[in-house]
Amino acid sequence: MCGLFGSIGLTPDPARIDLVAHRGPDGRGWRVFDSPAGPAALGHRRLSIIDVSEAGAQPMSDASGRFWLVFNGEIYNYVELREELQAHGEIFVSQSDSEVLLRAFMIWGEACLTRLRGMFAFLIWDDRDKTLFAARDRFGIKPLYYAQCGAGAAFASEIKQLLGLPGVESRMNVARVHDFLASGISDHTGETMFEAVRQLRGGECARVETTGGRSLVTVRRWYPVGAGEERLSEAEAAARFRDLLADAVRLHLRSDVPVGSCLSGGLDSSSIVCLMAQRMPPGDRVNTVSACYAEKSVDEKPFMDAVVAATQAEPHFIFPRPEEVFQRAADITWHQDEPFGSTSIFAQWCVFEEARRVGVKVMLDGQGADEQLAGYHSGFHYYLASLTKQGRFLDLGRAMLERKRYHGAPLLDQIARHVVPLLPAAASRLLRGARQTLTQHDWLGADLLRRRGNPQGALALASESVGLPAPTDLRSLCLTMTFASNLQMLLHWEDRNSMAHSIEARVPFLDHPLVEFSLALGNDHKIVGGDTKRVLRSAMSGILPEAVRQRRDKLGFATPEEAWFRGPLRRLIHDGVDATLARYPDIMDAAGTRALRDDMLEGRRPVDFTLWRIVNLGIWGERFAVTI
Repeated sequence: MCGLFGSIGLTPDPARIDLVAHRGPDGRGWRVFDSPAGPAALGHRRLSIIDVSEAGAQPMSDASGRFWLVFNGEIYNYVELREELQAHGEIFVSQSDSEVLLRAFMIWGEACLTRLRGMFAFLIWDDRDKTLFAARDRFGIKPLYYAQCGAGAAFASEIKQLLGLPGVESRMNVARVHDFLASGISDHTGETMFEAVRQLRGGECARVETTGGRSLVTVRRWYPVGAGEERLSEAEAAARFRDLLADAVRLHLRSDVPVGSCLSGGLDSSSIVCLMAQRMPPGDRVNTVSACYAEKSVDEKPFMDAVVAATQAEPHFIFPRPEEVFQRAADITWHQDEPFGSTSIFAQWCVFEEARRVGVKVMLDGQGADEQLAGYHSGFHYYLASLTKQGRFLDLGRAMLERKRYHGAPLLDQIARHVVPLLPAAASRLLRGARQTLTQHDWLGADLLRRRGNPQGALALASESVGLPAPTDLRSLCLTMTFASNLQMLLHWEDRNSMAHSIEARVPFLDHPLVEFSLALGNDHKIVGGDTKRVLRSAMSGILPEAVRQRRDKLGFATPEEAWFRGPLRRLIHDGVDATLARYPDIMDAAGTRALRDDMLEGRRPVDFTLWRIVNLGIWGERFAVTI
């Protein structure tokens, strides 16, 4: 994992790469070239993971000096690709995956992308043809931002590296901030919350030609959005899934430095830890790092303990403290570059901080399973709606009863959503009118959002932006979440939190053969009855402790936000909302926002992530001096 920077037609500025020294404390490289469009610069900060010698330093060139690479990420199948390239006559001078990537590009050109299994963002400068090639991995695990800066263009690992370049001001992208506030979604388009900064999306690449004296970025998609189709029995699907996940974990363990894992006690991270333990050399133990809380509502330590006992892991537990949330908020926001959605990001920060303290440089994590397997409880809406449309009323009734038993979802609420719409109009109106609803506050009703916001909704825009229809069932929901919405946002947060502590975070669930198989299952083997991620549960039989495999609650790396906000953080949240309203009086309706805040803090409605989003918007605005 590393940091990179590249520019064409702009004054070379090494400070742009030094701004992300945290991404690569083990080495620094900088090189400037001539081009018809002006100077071209490449910068690199290195975090040494594979071949930690100087032979892996970057910018890295081939023997002729034509091609120059700066690379952030890991190519997990570099051993196999190296052997294939040696059969072409290539001779290697290092043991690094970076050199494998460079030579793969030299032999296969842009087509090399389809051969890579890994997470990557890289730039390759062709000093003969005076062109720059940029690419990002299939799902956007590693970041790559760019800006068209008048006569020039620049690429970077983090947004902050681009701010202050000609024409790149800290100006708010109001439409994307609207999406964040209203839906809690970011990274769902090629835009960012800064008006002048864009990102290559997962599965995209770009070329910059300079022969005409200008540097113009041309973007195209190299990895198609979509999925095949698999029709398998439950046993067949589970066996195939288990084999693919085990192989992904095997590849993700390739490293020349210590590897550990985040452990939340949920299905995903627990599965990874159990599969890691199967591959550890005799006498070695998996180092796990977990966040724990005294509050029973989010306490997952019993499940963590079950996994530790089953795998004989070496556990490390941290206990995030509410008083540190605001103490660290400005620093975390600076590393994140954009507002983040909840205090769970603070807890994740603490996990990576502890990993660094105990000397683990690479951490595997369970990110990505929920999106491809419909693991969020919001997926039940699409599942139950599909059962209703198909007239599968026995299955519908069983699913609603299991949801009540497993997840505590009230039957009346489920009936109102999925059965009442089928009744005659008069009965439907009567039953709907009898239900109590929370007071609604028009807190996003400010004129600025009406004029410059996103009227269609973030999820619909996310689907549209990658050429998908709006979600109507589990299949289309999983496609949108995997390629365009939830996943990219969570990967953004994890990348920044891990790199802030010079830790490489790896996500085996996003090994692309596994993702392609999961998405090809369509509506099957995901939600079944009251079960989420059914294929994963079945696949991990005999591997996961049963207490973990059979758990149905979904916490999602939660913090005790409700207890914190109504308790030790109450005054800070109250004042934080006012501070955001004072900084951006045109973004939100002040009366509606304060009423929403007071209802949550006074217990008249449940606390949700909205309050933190509002507060953190103001912290972001202050940290980056963001104007409208």
